[in-house]
Amino acid sequence: MPISQSDSKSKGSKAGRYLLIVGILFIAFNLRTALASIGPLVSHIRDSTGLPNSMLGLLTTLPLIAFGVMSSFTSLFTRRFGIGGTLLGAIFLLAAGIAIRSINGIVTLYLGTILLGVAIAFGNVLLPSLVKKKFSSNSGFITSLYVGVMGIGAAVASGISVPLVDKLHWGWRGSLGIWSVSALLAFFIWLPQINRLKSTKQKRSYRIAMKALGKSPVAWQVALFMGLQSLTAYVIMAWLPAILQGRGYTDEFSGWMSSLAQTTGIVGSLIIPLWAGKKLNQRRIVTFLATLETVAILGLLFPQVGLVSLWVSILGFVLGGSFGLALLFIVLRSKDAQATTELSGMAQSIGYFIAATGPIIFGSLFDLTGNWNYSLILLLLVAFLKLYAGLGAAKDRKI
Repeated sequence: MPISQSDSKSKGSKAGRYLLIVGILFIAFNLRTALASIGPLVSHIRDSTGLPNSMLGLLTTLPLIAFGVMSSFTSLFTRRFGIGGTLLGAIFLLAAGIAIRSINGIVTLYLGTILLGVAIAFGNVLLPSLVKKKFSSNSGFITSLYVGVMGIGAAVASGISVPLVDKLHWGWRGSLGIWSVSALLAFFIWLPQINRLKSTKQKRSYRIAMKALGKSPVAWQVALFMGLQSLTAYVIMAWLPAILQGRGYTDEFSGWMSSLAQTTGIVGSLIIPLWAGKKLNQRRIVTFLATLETVAILGLLFPQVGLVSLWVSILGFVLGGSFGLALLFIVLRSKDAQATTELSGMAQSIGYFIAATGPIIFGSLFDLTGNWNYSLILLLLVAFLKLYAGLGAAKDRKI
């Protein structure tokens, strides 16, 4: 039976949407591998370079600073290159940054870290915009899907980093550098999207948009929730293995606990945005996550209780769910794709500047006191502040 022109267009449209989802998922997979692979290798990097904990914390903090600096400027790049072109350049820069970071030398270690941070900043901001632009009616599901894949990437990177060093003898630089191959694969998979995601004329000036967002309480609440969530997430990503190693656990076990947190984070990132997307008001979900987070941190604060795997699992679930919820807030609280890009840029810029303080303060508190409990108490305070910001961001209203 011959296929009508309308049927052909319908099938082509569906195929295009599926290919777009595949491209989004490949990009999402690579947005956390370069960061999650650092935490389990901290002791190897310290032994090799002699860097103190405060400088090692920069390996996690520098990307967050890059997120903060570049996120608010992302819409300027999309005005010139479009969403598709900007993401293509970002994923190539990510591959280059990871490769440079793995080259021998301290300067290249930090230079590559900055470059990959810039690249990830673009991806962080633009994926919510794509969801709003192409999948607005299914924003909860698509957000759950790509945030879950981000979690898978982080879990894989955390879990295999130490075995690549100890069992395959790649060295910590080889273990970090392997993720440039994955980023290049995402580059070629995304390449066909350039023609499908053509640039559209922007209706509002960048300056006016940022000024309006700066006056919006909702925008600030979304930004604070994003920042406080990310602060805890990157602290755990950077220092959880070191905390467990300091309490007598092996490097490999500590690395797998970091991977467990990432794995349960996948579950949280799949469930929470999907659940929240069906609600007009997400305040009960915010309270539920804050309660679980408090319980998990208290469990880690008192090691004599044991049950490390349980507390790590709960904390991972909460952090994954909270991250997905923060990204969904950006979609739900904005009216259109351009507004989503602008809010995403503001929220992630402010949010990651807040988050950037976490790993350094957390590591420095241990350097000063020699006890991880003071650092964990800081996370309890952050959890209460996040509850306050989240309750505001969860109200059903648009910017």
